[in-house]
Amino acid sequence: MVGKNYRDQIFIIKDIISLLTEYGQLNQTALISYSGLNLKKHKHILDRLESQGFISKSISENNKRQVTIYKATHKGLEFCQTIIAPYEALFPRRTNSNQNN
Repeated sequence: MVGKNYRDQIFIIKDIISLLTEYGQLNQTALISYSGLNLKKHKHILDRLESQGFISKSISENNKRQVTIYKATHKGLEFCQTIIAPYEALFPRRTNSNQNN
């Protein structure tokens, strides 16, 4: 049985890249918050997206504090447009109203 807040990993990836595209860049805290993720549970997804070139990560200093900034790459945008969007058209996300179907 799928929990009410469950999202397939492909939709998590799309949400991350879409948010980064919409905002241009986001710090790690904002990205995790806006995408409804848990950093401990989902950090591996960010790391994998970065290692495969779908997003980029940079570290900036802000008042002697390091801030991690993420941006979508051209490769990430193409992946969303050519792979994830058609996938979502074929297999729409589950919502509370259609989870029991």
